Order: sequence, then C-alpha cells, then structure tokens
Amino acid sequence: MKPNLLLLAAALTVATHARAEPETQAIVDALFKAGGNQPNVRGSGAKGVCVKGSFTPSAEAQGLSKAPHFTSASDKPLPMTARFSMGGSNPKVSDKAKPVTRGFSMRVTHPTGDMVFVFISAPVFGTKTPQQLLEFATVRAPGPDGKPDAEKIKAFGAANPETTRQAAWLTARPVPASYAGVDYWGVHAYTLTDAKGTATVAKLKTVATAGQLGLTDDEAKAKPDAFYADELKERLAQGPATFDLVAIRGEPGDPTHDPTVLWPEENRKTTRLGTVAIDALEPAATCDAATFDPVTDLPDGVAGPADDPMFAIRSPAYAISLSRRAN
Repeated sequence: MKPNLLLLAAALTVATHARAEPETQAIVDALFKAGGNQPNVRGSGAKGVCVKGSFTPSAEAQGLSKAPHFTSASDKPLPMTARFSMGGSNPKVSDKAKPVTRGFSMRVTHPTGDMVFVFISAPVFGTKTPQQLLEFATVRAPGPDGKPDAEKIKAFGAANPETTRQAAWLTARPVPASYAGVDYWGVHAYTLTDAKGTATVAKLKTVATAGQLGLTDDEAKAKPDAFYADELKERLAQGPATFDLVAIRGEPGDPTHDPTVLWPEENRKTTRLGTVAIDALEPAATCDAATFDPVTDLPDGVAGPADDPMFAIRSPAYAISLSRRAN
C-alpha cells in the first residue's frame, strides 16, 4: 500500500474509533509529551531498528489455529518484516535503561493477508485501562527542569499498584545485552481456533534461541547509550537471530481483560507455533511507512481479546501516531 493510502487508512481508523475511544487523542498526546514532544517519531517505540526475516510454522501449530500462516508448508518460510525498539516516545532513550521495555513487532506476510503481533520484554503491560494509561503518561510529563515530578509518579503508583508490576519485573533483571537475547511477550490473551472450530485461549511469547543475554552493572556502564543497533548488525553478520514463537495455554480463572496480571507460566502447557528468523537490517523507512497493527491485521483463526480495552485501543492510537509523525 502506498504511503498516501496508508495515511488515508490511518485517518479512517481514527474516525471510526473516535466515538468509542474519545480519550485516544489525549493518550497519544500525553505519550508524546512524556518523551519530550520529539518530532517525527512514534508515540511509543520511538527508538528502534527495522529488520527482515522469515517465519516457519511448526507441525503442531495447525493443531491450534487454522490461520494460513500456521498451516503453510513448513519447508516454505513466510517473509516477515519486524522492528526491535525501546519503549517510550523519546528517540534518545538509553539502551541501558533498565525499567524500559524492549519491543518486538512483526508482520508475517501471506498471500491471504498479513499477521501482525506486538511483543514487549515483560510478561505484563503497564496499565489495565485507557484512562489509567492517560493518567500514567500524564504524571510522567517533564516539568520546567526537563524532568518529571518524582513525587507525583510515586503517588500515582501507590494509588494504582498494578501499574508498578512491569517496572518491578524489569528492574529485577539485568539490562538485556542484545535485542536478540531476551524473550518477548504478547501480554494480551489471544483465542486460537483450529479447522474443527475448537478454540484455545493463550498468550503468545517469543523465546530467544540465544538465551537470556544480560549485562552486569559494570558491563552496562561501559556501554554507550546506543549500542543495540551495532550489536545486532554484528550478530546478524554471523547468521540469523532466531526465536521460538510459543503459545502458553490459559487455564480456568486466567483473566483476559487485564494485561497487568501475570499468568504463571510454570507447569503450563505450551505449544511451539514456529520459528522466527531475523536475517538482516532493513531501512527504517520500510517499518515507518505503516503501523504494526495487531488488532486489524490478524487472520481467521487468530483473534485478540474482546474484553481487553488496552488491546482495542492500540489500533486507533497507532493510527494517530502514524498520522502525526508523517505530517
């Protein structure tokens, strides 16, 4: 799709959701403000690296989903465009920032249409409702000194303890040494439906083949603030960076409406859906021309949660962000 048509599609998406989510524009504005209102960037994931690769479905995948991306011949990998990123709208955020999620967005291409997933390097999201996200971002807006009010952030966290889970999870772990050396979670609950109509609720996760590559505090201090792109370039020169895409099956009582709640993965049944292989870097323009929309770009056989407002708001928010950075 040409860029001008993409912008038209974005505008239509914004208009379609305007009544349902009147706070969407305010949320995007608050996210940009929290990052210093930088021009021509994303509302989140402003700093990132565009890459290309492939997705190869596993033999077990079609047992969970009838999506053609999962039922294609395993000897014919599907092309994929992806983007690794740092959370937030500040393109100058340090790669060494510990309480910041790393992002992994992917678009798997098939003749029948695309399949898009958006993952982050934590098993939970930061907020459970759009209104809470608006307040979360608003209290992080920098003041006259260029810094947010630490007391306001602390007070908001105390009043909304579920918003502190993600940062606590990230802070308890080392700074990832590579975009390719950390796991990523879909955080939202998906419903996978097979050819017989059997539905399975699951959360999706990409598991790094390289394992969890973390930096010690001393190693992190020695790194420049922007080292991920160069590290990834060097890594890919040696061969593809790979991940297993897995489905973590839900159990009775698992919430599907609140992405701030952790589904315990211990002793859960998992199914490997396929292998993601990142082969090479791509020009930023390849990823910047459109959005990785995980709401609208899903094939039959894969559905996002109908009761999770944080999932639903992604589509109009991404469209507003795309329109803003393209103008």
